[in-house]
Amino acid sequence: MFEFFICEYKLRRLRRSGPIVVQALAMFLLGFLLAQDARAQKVTVEFDQAADFSHYKTFAIRDGRLNSNNPALNSPLVKKQIEADIEHGLTAKGLTQTTGASDLNVRYTFGAARKTEVEAYPAGWYGMGTRYVRVPYAEGTLVIDLRDPTTRSLVWRAIAAEEKSDASKIQGKLDDMVKKSIDKYPPKKK
Repeated sequence: MFEFFICEYKLRRLRRSGPIVVQALAMFLLGFLLAQDARAQKVTVEFDQAADFSHYKTFAIRDGRLNSNNPALNSPLVKKQIEADIEHGLTAKGLTQTTGASDLNVRYTFGAARKTEVEAYPAGWYGMGTRYVRVPYAEGTLVIDLRDPTTRSLVWRAIAAEEKSDASKIQGKLDDMVKKSIDKYPPKKK
């Protein structure tokens, strides 16, 4: 008889904790979905600490390369879009674009690649196990280099990376990638 009460107690406890496990799993999945959207652009900037950026008044876009297997991202239209965004951003910073000799030469590279990330989340009875899922995504990386033609050295570099579930969605983020990169010019000395 005593075992009956223990089993009844465990059954009641399981019924009460069942919704908690479901709620915890639901909260985890919600957090997982929000984390997927939170994979926002990452922009990092490197620069020559010895360079005096106040002396740079003009720029010229010298070279741009597209490196993607996706035809939507490997197009002359994408190249024009990136160059127009760079031109707009640098002129807004007070620099003047020139076709001849310039204080800064701009070179950029844009590429996109398909990648797979492995996500782990609790599974099984009471979430005691772990389930692994491969999540495919596309990563687009834009590198903008500003070079001093007199010293032929790199003085500033911005690297912007965007992760999306579809490579063609990266094209819609190009303006933002360039803007966030150019917003960090001129760099603040540390």
